Amino acid sequence: MTVVDLGLAAQFLFALAAVVAALASPTAYRSRLAGTLSAGIGVSGAVAGAGALGGTTATWTLAHPLGPAIGPLAPLTLAPDRLGGFFLLVVGLVGTIASVFGIGYAHGAAASRTGWTAYPLFLLGMQLVPAAGDVLTFLGGWELMALASTVLVLSDHAHRPRVRSAGIWYAVMTHLSFALLALGFAVLTSVAGSTRFADIAGMPVGESTSGVAFVLLTLGFVTKAGLVPVHVWLPRAHPEAPSHVSAVMSAAMVKMGVYGVLLTVTRLLPDAARWWGLALLALALPSALYGILQASVASDLKRLLAYSTTENVGLILTAVSVSMLTRHTGTADVSQIALVAALLLVASHAAFKTVLFLAAGAILAATGERDLDRMGGLAGGMPVTAAAFGVAALGAAALPVTSGFVAEWVLLQSLIHGDVRTDRLTTALLPAIVAVVALTAGLALLTFVKAFGIAFLARPRSEGAAAAHEVSFAMRGALVAGAAGVLALGLLPGLTSSGALAALTSGVSSRGAVGAVVAQPVGLGGIELPTLGALLDPTSLLILGLILTVPIVAISWRLALGIPRRAVDLQWGCGGVRVSPRMQYTATSFAEPLVRVFGDTLRPTQQLEVERAKESRFVVVGATYKQRVGDVIEDRVYRPVARLLGRIGDKARTVQNGSIHRYLAFSFAALVALLVVVVR
Repeated sequence: MTVVDLGLAAQFLFALAAVVAALASPTAYRSRLAGTLSAGIGVSGAVAGAGALGGTTATWTLAHPLGPAIGPLAPLTLAPDRLGGFFLLVVGLVGTIASVFGIGYAHGAAASRTGWTAYPLFLLGMQLVPAAGDVLTFLGGWELMALASTVLVLSDHAHRPRVRSAGIWYAVMTHLSFALLALGFAVLTSVAGSTRFADIAGMPVGESTSGVAFVLLTLGFVTKAGLVPVHVWLPRAHPEAPSHVSAVMSAAMVKMGVYGVLLTVTRLLPDAARWWGLALLALALPSALYGILQASVASDLKRLLAYSTTENVGLILTAVSVSMLTRHTGTADVSQIALVAALLLVASHAAFKTVLFLAAGAILAATGERDLDRMGGLAGGMPVTAAAFGVAALGAAALPVTSGFVAEWVLLQSLIHGDVRTDRLTTALLPAIVAVVALTAGLALLTFVKAFGIAFLARPRSEGAAAAHEVSFAMRGALVAGAAGVLALGLLPGLTSSGALAALTSGVSSRGAVGAVVAQPVGLGGIELPTLGALLDPTSLLILGLILTVPIVAISWRLALGIPRRAVDLQWGCGGVRVSPRMQYTATSFAEPLVRVFGDTLRPTQQLEVERAKESRFVVVGATYKQRVGDVIEDRVYRPVARLLGRIGDKARTVQNGSIHRYLAFSFAALVALLVVVVR
């Protein structure tokens, strides 16, 4: 039995044990038992993923009770290849860290039986998707993931009515995704005559058929990934779910959409037409820019992080689309490097977004606040949370020595060196993509400077923020582990790039495999792109920087000891004693310049209420200014459609008048119509 076999078997056993523990254990012990066993699911998946990524093969065929009743769709098959192993490893590590955090977060009264029952099933469903070897197993894992996550999003609906709205939006969009995937896979299986991915990948598919399958599958996958314009569920569902669930949804679940796109274009349908890359780029690039714009003006911390996820996934799929475009221009090395960049972005986003959502959960647990405008000064009471959030924010802003910097550096290398003069359109697009990626990076830096500075620095702006205290040991341990992962991926990018390249050099379809070594470790864990002549070694640079700066700091400190101490006091300020929290920047005021610059895109609504004295309307007693930046796509596209469907539903209710005779007449008419169709 291989390590992959052990991991696959263990995840089922841990999932079963976690569900039993959640259902049977008393409330006082539920989070510890179910959380620990759920962490075992993640560890098992990570072990199986690491084995598959290393080249160990395993195929599991699982019979089920329906057996022959569903004909060619039986039985279930688990056969993770190297690409699936990469994503299985990512999902497993994210699930492990989030589960440990959940032990401290969802304990006591918050340790609901429903939540802890659905959570291990959610993890298991996610891990079945990249491990699937056939269509039925893939869709089964996908639906288990969708249903369990819907239950988790709705877990607090009894106390917060808006959770129900978020749950409805999420349920509708996730099942739209499932329907599109089912149709897309139906097209492929009808041609291949088999549901096994290996058989589908080895079967030549006509241009029109493959185009239809690509459109259906891509729309289904990007709906789950949260690309614009099918992103509307994401900023609603992620903030309302428990924070450890939000972390898994953002860092791991949306990656299943990315995995699906990669499975489609590199394995099942590797002979991609040129317009496929253009179509994917048309979705991905605007998503990156729109997502970070919305994040930069958001004041709800979890909503900010949710929109940031749209930006991150947009960058990942931008890299995939660049790979598809450059593959058609004869620059195979650039195409492969773009795919390596996509997988590095996947790992990077999984690392820092896990920490960011968990830190947001720690803040919520300590202060009861999600609104940045009501935070401030949290670094004093929550130093570990502040440090972990700061490291993850550096990664999200793609600053040096973090995972985000390395991933975006590789992406920019593929864009800058993608000089394909044989294709004028691609040649014109690449500089434009560089510009948008640069703008996105700048806005990301601004967004996370705002998030960290407003939340952790300055003075508290609410009683909850003033009384903030550090969270439990399990929660802090998860935050520290996640932050260490962000730094490790940034300081040792060569190891991650080797794993990414391994994921792309082997799979179920030899036609989709990419060949030569275009990225390799160098130095102290650095990364080299030999075909482009590019090299990045963050660890060596960090050591060199320390060698240069430590003596300077030591000398400065020694000199400072000889300087007489000065008494520092507050200067005279016209009677003012201290700065009030009302005088500080808030998240809303910090983002105000962006709202003005991008007003045509964001479409903010503003309301000013002035209270005047009864004696004279010229005497102003007080003024209240309100600004709302909604989602333009939701307000202008989805809400009108929802209202139209509501009106149609109201009119359809007229047939439900309570008359038994009318209902019997409807049934009789349906029976007659059915008989007519059958007889013909």
